Amino acid sequence: MRLSRYYIPTLKEDPADAEVVSHKLLMRAGMIRKLTSGIYNYLPLGLRAINKVAQIVREEMNRAGALEVLLPTVQPADLWRETGRWDYYGKELLRFKDRNDRDYCLGPTHEEVITDLVRGEIKSYKQLPVNLYQVQTKFRDEIRPRFGLMRGREFIMKDGYSFDKDEAGAEQSYWDMFNAYKAAFTRIGLRFKPVQADSGAIGGSFSHEFMVLAETGEDTIASCLSCDFAANLEKAKVNAPKGAPADESVVPLMEEVATPGAHTVEEVCTFLGIPADRLVKTLLFVVDGKPVAGLVRGDRELNDVKLRNLVGGNEIELADEALVRKLTGAPVGFAGPAGLDPEVPIYADHELLAGTDWVAGANKGDTHVLHLALGRDCDIVQYADLRVIEPTDACPECGGAIEFTKGIEVGHVFKLGLKYSKKMEATFLDENGKSQYMIMGCYGIGVSRIVASAIEQNFDENGCCFPPSIAPFEVCLISLGGKDQDVADKAEELYAELMKLGVDVAFDDRGERPGVKFAEADLIGYPMQLVLGGKGLKNGIIEAKDRKTGEKVELPLDTFAASFADWRNQIWNNWGLETP
Repeated sequence: MRLSRYYIPTLKEDPADAEVVSHKLLMRAGMIRKLTSGIYNYLPLGLRAINKVAQIVREEMNRAGALEVLLPTVQPADLWRETGRWDYYGKELLRFKDRNDRDYCLGPTHEEVITDLVRGEIKSYKQLPVNLYQVQTKFRDEIRPRFGLMRGREFIMKDGYSFDKDEAGAEQSYWDMFNAYKAAFTRIGLRFKPVQADSGAIGGSFSHEFMVLAETGEDTIASCLSCDFAANLEKAKVNAPKGAPADESVVPLMEEVATPGAHTVEEVCTFLGIPADRLVKTLLFVVDGKPVAGLVRGDRELNDVKLRNLVGGNEIELADEALVRKLTGAPVGFAGPAGLDPEVPIYADHELLAGTDWVAGANKGDTHVLHLALGRDCDIVQYADLRVIEPTDACPECGGAIEFTKGIEVGHVFKLGLKYSKKMEATFLDENGKSQYMIMGCYGIGVSRIVASAIEQNFDENGCCFPPSIAPFEVCLISLGGKDQDVADKAEELYAELMKLGVDVAFDDRGERPGVKFAEADLIGYPMQLVLGGKGLKNGIIEAKDRKTGEKVELPLDTFAASFADWRNQIWNNWGLETP
């Protein structure tokens, strides 16, 4: 492609509203432009990168036996009402009415639509398994869209769905997709890690996220240094303490103590002169409209996802100040498990079993209690793993040391089971003629997010450093001929030769100054740059630059095809990739 005929509206300065590196560079490199909050136009360079990601994903999905379909973006509410998600999905679901006053939504995901499609066509076990996928635009009305393509409202996603006749088949489908994802992300050139994850609003009993490792990532990953365990903080398990529960028989009777103005853990501990691990922190939540209390040690952080899953709910949020006052009779900061409203079920982190003689809120303003014994003084519904794992915790699988790293979620695989097929009556007749529910799996990849994630993982002070597999163009041929017709003619000859070799090349034949061409090539992040000038032509060489390392070599013009092929292979190999 000749850049003299290409649309690349680059920017010299970072956009004012761009917060993360990928957002800044995608805007500056002329790959995207903002239409409105969380919604972007994909310009030619950006769309080329996105399409390359999508093609790799398609190839690996097809190789694993999945079949591509295309489902509608607009979905009728009736399907969502069958599964109950119309009411509890939340405000991220953009709902609207058509001219006949019927309810619809813009699809954030397609479990209902695909299940409706399959239940109408598949009647026998002989038609299973089936694995269908699509690459399509999704819409989720994020409350705070930010970071460009990292967390927009409209985005391009690959979502796939498997249907099996039994658990063995469903298990096979899950791991087939898991391995297909590993192959796709490896071919793209990302440094990634699959981690155990919570299934969230999609549902299901088992899932893994695929995380691109990047210091700018929003998610934190807990990984074992001794075994293969890795999980995000929402999912990472903390094992119960070893040994018998603490002896509560020796604990004095509970007594109240005045703690004026001490609302926070730090304020209470300072006032009473105790360490934070002597305090029980009582947090009030609303799960699917009903109040719930969660207890953790004062120096720990409660994991609301674990609490939600333990209760069996869908939506969880902290109770507001008005509800806290209603349930405790006190301002925020003085809630405690003893004497709490009896209508509020109390769940406690199992770490609390290892201690006793606690300090907690008294459900009175400016008051706490001393000598709290949970088994004696409270009605605990259940002890369970409710806290966020910490770097000092042991690996839940092998007991080894763990480390925290940052990551960006780019893929998620779910084992759904019967969650949707049962609610939507997606059945088939088995070998004995008996009706059975199809067992489902769900598999998503953030296609447009991968482009942003690749930049977050690969950039420098001059711009993007794209992996050659998904760069808008693999090679940028830069002609510095100006008015030198011999240089211009040789550059044209090289351009034709590169295209004949099947190389994805951008030919910078513009009449711009050399400095402008070099700066824009670095900004856009072409993995390979070939620079031809008058001096090089005279000496029979062309300068070749590796964008990632900055290393430059000279390739002889008289054996250009062979020397370029060798150099190109080296660049791909340095990325851990096979040359196409």
